[in-house]
Amino acid sequence: MTRVLHVLDHSLPDHSGYSFRSESIMLAQRARGWHVAAVTSPKHEASIKRDAPPIEDIGGIRYYRTGATPASRFPFVGERVLIDALTRRIAAVAAVENPEILHAHSPVLNAAAAILAARKLHVPVVYEIRAFWEDAAVDHRTYAEGSWKYRATRAAETWACRHVDQITVLCRGLEDDLAARGIPRDRMTVIGNGIDLTRFTPSAPDEEYRLRWNLRGARVAAFIGSFYRYEGLDLLLEAYARIRPRLPDLKILLVGGGEMEEELRERARSLGIVDGVVFPGRIPQERIPGVYALADVLVYPRYAMRLTELVTPLKPLEAMAMGKALLASDVGGHRDLIQDGRTGILFPPGDAAALAESLARLLEDPDLRRKLEASGRAWVSAERTWARTTEPYGEVYARALKRAG
Repeated sequence: MTRVLHVLDHSLPDHSGYSFRSESIMLAQRARGWHVAAVTSPKHEASIKRDAPPIEDIGGIRYYRTGATPASRFPFVGERVLIDALTRRIAAVAAVENPEILHAHSPVLNAAAAILAARKLHVPVVYEIRAFWEDAAVDHRTYAEGSWKYRATRAAETWACRHVDQITVLCRGLEDDLAARGIPRDRMTVIGNGIDLTRFTPSAPDEEYRLRWNLRGARVAAFIGSFYRYEGLDLLLEAYARIRPRLPDLKILLVGGGEMEEELRERARSLGIVDGVVFPGRIPQERIPGVYALADVLVYPRYAMRLTELVTPLKPLEAMAMGKALLASDVGGHRDLIQDGRTGILFPPGDAAALAESLARLLEDPDLRRKLEASGRAWVSAERTWARTTEPYGEVYARALKRAG
């Protein structure tokens, strides 16, 4: 039995794409008969904004918490404190779980802690990169691209990749970027996002929400996820303002929340469309399928930047699994998932007029929507279940064990 200890930034019960991917990977591994457990970094407590118990069992997975660590106003001091605390927690948990593999997931702070712990535990480290954190920091306006903090974070990422035994990446764009830095391709494996077809399957609309959100008789274009700046939801509002006279029964449903929420509300007010935009906030995970079913089209208008060109999102896969037509910007992360005109429609990123015209076209052509819905569902079912996407982990772990041995 393969015994794996995952090292995570944060996890459930915090709802994020990161948490759901982590859970899905571990459940798929457990279904193969492997023993899996997880350690979360001090960032977990920052994510949930409260203390967490030292150990939590969620969905059959045991999560060991490190606990919060103090921040520092001095550069990288807080990060070093975090790494040291996480290293100690990994070692303590390893004494209980006896892992054969440490599987650290980005950001690089987790990889650094795993590398330090592995030196004492004499086990190999696999590092999974889902995004380059320096690029996410640019979008969050934490620091600028090319700044010394950006370069330092990038250098740390490269250092970690040279010191782990195997690397997995979310998509080919990340692999190409690392290869350009001199990381050997034979140490990297692409493990893409997947979908649980038992959780995401065509469902009946949630009629309670339809009434509560005043969607009866309306056509609905929806986004479900986190309101990050790079998601381009302000562009969607601008496109809606353009086509509202043409489609007066259209409403925009923005489910979720995040850093852009207040800006989006203000933008809707300034465009004079506030009565046509619904902000219901976050909703329970078990009711998500019924919300997808309320939408005629799912829209993913991401802006073009390094992050969106290199990283593939999870939400379009959910939409396809739910049998919904989708419209997305033509950026690298979307092109990895969406075949234009077959499983979705792509439009030039940052172009509100093109987004408006593509959205109107989809809403006015039910035959096109049905074609996209059927093709998207078929492709996800064949290519992107978690059972299929996680298959390569067995070979990755075998190579890591061989290399470390």
